[in-house]
Amino acid sequence: MNSVLMAFILTAIAGLSTGIGSCIAFLAKQTNKKFLSVSLGFSAGVMIYVSLVEILAKAKVSLVAEMGERAGNWVVIFAFFAGMLLIAIIDKMIPSEENPHEVKCVEDEEKEIRKTDKLMRMGVFTALAIAIHNFPEGLATFVSAMQEPSVALPIVAAIAIHNIPEGIAVSVPIYQATGSKIKAFRYSFLSGLAEPFGALIGWLILLPIMSDMVYGIIFAGVAGIMVFISFDELLPAAREYGEHHLSLYGLISGMGVMAISLLLFL
Repeated sequence: MNSVLMAFILTAIAGLSTGIGSCIAFLAKQTNKKFLSVSLGFSAGVMIYVSLVEILAKAKVSLVAEMGERAGNWVVIFAFFAGMLLIAIIDKMIPSEENPHEVKCVEDEEKEIRKTDKLMRMGVFTALAIAIHNFPEGLATFVSAMQEPSVALPIVAAIAIHNIPEGIAVSVPIYQATGSKIKAFRYSFLSGLAEPFGALIGWLILLPIMSDMVYGIIFAGVAGIMVFISFDELLPAAREYGEHHLSLYGLISGMGVMAISLLLFL
């Protein structure tokens, strides 16, 4: 299969996993916090390990080859922290009450719903916040799948797990406001489309200037985005959902799975 098409499909799978969160919101009256804690920790482990061990290393090889040892290393570091800065600015622009990465449970959402008459606004603004936030995530997933197919599947799985709580945050208020599971699922599903859309727009913009140097810069930026998401969102959420050690076990497991998967493709 064409590598661009495969990367786009994998990115779509990761983004549209918000729909899984929507289904969980309808089926579960209580959030399985221990499972979610381990899963989010696992996602963080995958993303941190692959970013620092594989993606950043690949970026360094590309940029040093193109620009020389000194300049290449400086650009790698600059792009890495620029990626962190980009996702931090996007996160800062989203109000905390509508931020999809604030810790939310099914039962907490329903409790909040009983206190407000602005349910539809809450759901729609959360969907919009997710769409904005997922745009760079989509590009990150897409570029990773394009450049390194061997690491694509674990990254897709990590992003997918990361997106499940977002689906809950969108669908519960909209369902309570409208009484329509279909409408709630639709908003949740559409918010996830920002990820493949971000991949497509980013790819179209970058395609004319794509080179080893551009790939290296993007890869370093992608590593920064993933590390920031892990430390700012996934690990704090994992600790809030469950016990401290559960998130740590998930983190170590994610790193171990990523390390083994990389060795299998040597």
